[in-house]
Amino acid sequence: MTSIMTNAAAMAALQTLRSIDNNLETTQRRVSSGYRVETAADNAGYWSIATTMRSDNAALSTVSDALGLGAATVDTAYTALDNVVDVMSSIKAKLVAASEPGVDKNKINEEMKQLKNQLISSAQSASFSGENWLYNTNTAPLGTKQVVSSFVRGADGSVQVTTLDFDTSESLLIDTADASRAFLTKDIDADALVDPATGTPRNYYLLNMGSTIGATGQEIMIDTNTDKATLDDMIAVVDNVIQQLTDAAATLGAITSRIEMQDNFVSNLMDVIDKGIGRLVDADMNEESTRLKALQTQQQLGIQALSIANTSAEKLLTLFQR
Repeated sequence: MTSIMTNAAAMAALQTLRSIDNNLETTQRRVSSGYRVETAADNAGYWSIATTMRSDNAALSTVSDALGLGAATVDTAYTALDNVVDVMSSIKAKLVAASEPGVDKNKINEEMKQLKNQLISSAQSASFSGENWLYNTNTAPLGTKQVVSSFVRGADGSVQVTTLDFDTSESLLIDTADASRAFLTKDIDADALVDPATGTPRNYYLLNMGSTIGATGQEIMIDTNTDKATLDDMIAVVDNVIQQLTDAAATLGAITSRIEMQDNFVSNLMDVIDKGIGRLVDADMNEESTRLKALQTQQQLGIQALSIANTSAEKLLTLFQR
C-alpha cells in the first residue's frame, strides 16, 4: 500500500540515521577525550574502579613525597653521625698521644676542647625540617620517629597508612635534660670494659651539657696530673663510644637503604596502577579512528537513503497529472 500519510521507508531511514548519529557522537567523544569510559554513564563499574584507583594513586604520590622528606632527615642524621665518628677517632688519637712521656697534656686538652665543640656543633646542625634525631633539649625523650612508607587498601576496602619506625635512642648524641639518654653525655663505666673487672665503677662521660641527671662520673679531660691508668680508662671509654656510634650509623644506613627501596617500590606501584586504569578506561585510538571513519561514511549513506525515501512520495504526483 502506498500512503502519503505514513512513509515507512523514510521512517526506517530516519531511525537508522539516528542510530548512526548516536554512535558517531560516542566515538567522537572518545576520540576527543581519549577515554572509553569517561563518566559513570559509560560503564559504572569500570568508572568506579578507576576513580578509586586514581584517588589511591594521589595518596601514593603524597607517600612518595613523605619518603623523600624522611630520606632527607635520615641522611642528615647519618652525615652528622659519620662526622662525629671521625671526630671521636681524633679524640681517641689525642688521648693515645697524651700517654706518651714528655708531651704537653694541657695543649692536648685544648685540642680536645675544640674537638668537643665540633661534636656539639655537628649534633646541633643535624636538623632537617625541624627534626633533629641527634640533639635533644626537651625534658621528654625524643622517642620513636615515624616515616610514612605506604598507603595500603585492603581487600575489604579499608585503608591504612604504614610507617617505618626509628627509635632515636639508637642515635641520640646529646641530651641536655637527661645525660643518660645520649651517647656523648652519659656515664660509661671503664671498669666494665676491662677483663677482669675490679667491681669498682669508674664512670666517665665525654660532654658536660649542664645536666644533673645521668652524668655523675668524671668528664673526659686531661691535665698535667692525669696518670696513665686514667688515660687508659678514658681511651677505653672513647673507644666504646666509637663502637656504639658505628652501630648507630649502620642502623641509619640500613634505614636509608630501606627508604630508598620503598620509594622505588611506590614509584613502580604508581606506574602499574596507572597502566591498570588505562586498560579499563582508555580508548584505543586506532580502533576509534577506524570506527569514526566508518560511521562518517554510514552517516552520509543514511542521509542519502533518507533523501531517496522522501523523494519517493513525490512520485505520487504523477498519478494526478492529466
